[in-house]
Amino acid sequence: MSMAMVGMVAGMALGFAGYFGGFGAFLLVAALGAVGFVAGRFLEGDLEPGEFFRARGRDRGDRPR
Repeated sequence: MSMAMVGMVAGMALGFAGYFGGFGAFLLVAALGAVGFVAGRFLEGDLEPGEFFRARGRDRGDRPR
């Protein structure tokens, strides 16, 4: 499935959630979609768990004191 099709399906799901469930349902569907996206990237091997906890652009040895 192409990324355009995935985006369309996600947009339709968010639209239905917003229309039928209100803004709270819209936020819930968006948050769960983001969690599912990140979990899928982990399972595909595109992300490593340590990438969320490492400081960007710095090594551990050169932190200011």
